[in-house]
Amino acid sequence: MNITRSFSTWRKYRQTVSELGRMSDRELSDLGIGRSEILSVARKAVR
Repeated sequence: MNITRSFSTWRKYRQTVSELGRMSDRELSDLGIGRSEILSVARKAVR
């Protein structure tokens, strides 16, 4: 079960990074996120 949970968490992390990465700087700014913060925001999203 731990492997399944880890894989699921990793997929959610990658999906979040991908979705945020496709956004424009303006869209990210509207959300209060800088492009350099995408990875940390994605990590927080899967906790």
